[in-house]
Amino acid sequence: MRSRTRIPPSPLPQIAGIDPVRLRLPSDTEGRWPDLGSYLTERYAGTKGAESVARLLAGGRILGPGGRVLAARDPYEPGSYLWFHRDMDPEPVVPFPIGVVHRDEHLLVVDKPHFLATTPRGSHIVQTALARLRAELDLPELSPAHRLDRLTAGLVMFSVRPEDRGAYQQLFAERRVAKEYEAVAFHDPRTALPCTVRSRIEKVRGVIGASEVPGGEPNAESTVELLGTRGELGRYRLTPHTGRTHQLRVHMNRLGLPILGDPVYPQLLDPAPDDFRRPLQLLARTLAFTDPVTGAEHRFESGLRLRAWEDRTAWESGG
Repeated sequence: MRSRTRIPPSPLPQIAGIDPVRLRLPSDTEGRWPDLGSYLTERYAGTKGAESVARLLAGGRILGPGGRVLAARDPYEPGSYLWFHRDMDPEPVVPFPIGVVHRDEHLLVVDKPHFLATTPRGSHIVQTALARLRAELDLPELSPAHRLDRLTAGLVMFSVRPEDRGAYQQLFAERRVAKEYEAVAFHDPRTALPCTVRSRIEKVRGVIGASEVPGGEPNAESTVELLGTRGELGRYRLTPHTGRTHQLRVHMNRLGLPILGDPVYPQLLDPAPDDFRRPLQLLARTLAFTDPVTGAEHRFESGLRLRAWEDRTAWESGG
């Protein structure tokens, strides 16, 4: 049986709830890299990380096992590990709190505000739910059980202990969580509701929006129900039966009912990173499931409300 390589513990602490980058050096049978600096230069050549890695090396901010400071001239050691914290550009502070809905020794459920990413990705590192919760609640091993789109508000689940993470993530992978969303969009009496929308949705890496493939084998299914009307607006209950990227937003747009505040569907806009006016009016309202660790039956409901439904004028003015 093949033995597993033991990964040494990180010699670097988390910074603002962010784990350091861990990198294992690949084999070098051809002797291409005489020292660590030559490998890192080649690895990051042509990327935004090239200058950053050079600064980290020069500043003694890349560490090996046991906390040894590594330098560019150090011999290349295939199979060894190194750790470093990425240089991070300043991020606009998302000025909204994260509400705790439920917390026990295994599970954390929170109300994520609009504009806050669930986990670090791209330019969103510190201003993410995971990083903020790790720091605010002193839970350094917190892990997401699933993800909620940055622009969508509402319920997100996290595993408190690493040993429970797989069980909670499997709930979502196996679609054993009943989810309901709420949305505000214009009301069109010509659209027959309730209805179930099925289509094939594809998301290309690096492209902001997802798209539907005409005639493609359906891989996305959503049920749309009208809960009420208020003037020109409708309040909708959306039930996703699959979990494709932007699925509910794509399906509402397909019905001719794009969700208020959507900067992608039907038209791609480019709001400033610190423009927190007119948030997307989509809310992850409920989560219901059997806890895979404790066996308890859970049903959680968001305490957040969609501003455009409560006060359309205030939402439109950005107040």
